[in-house]
Amino acid sequence: MCRNITELRGLEPAATNEEIEAAARQFVRKVGGVRRPSPAYDAAVDSAVAEIAASVHRLLDTLPARRQPPATVPPLRRPEVRARLGH
Repeated sequence: MCRNITELRGLEPAATNEEIEAAARQFVRKVGGVRRPSPAYDAAVDSAVAEIAASVHRLLDTLPARRQPPATVPPLRRPEVRARLGH
């Protein structure tokens, strides 16, 4: 469904709050069919992102360690993406 969301389990160092929230936000936008939420939807989108991010944190804390790291690097760990975002 969301082919642009990368795997966060097994990263070294572990997935950051920022990476988890970015994945949650992308998921909410995809499911909601909203590319750029209008201010009218901000509260609903932010609430959904927070709930999903909390669920992802619990999931990653519960799953066993991976034997190998994910095949792709999350976008927020790529220098070109961080530069584009001004990080």
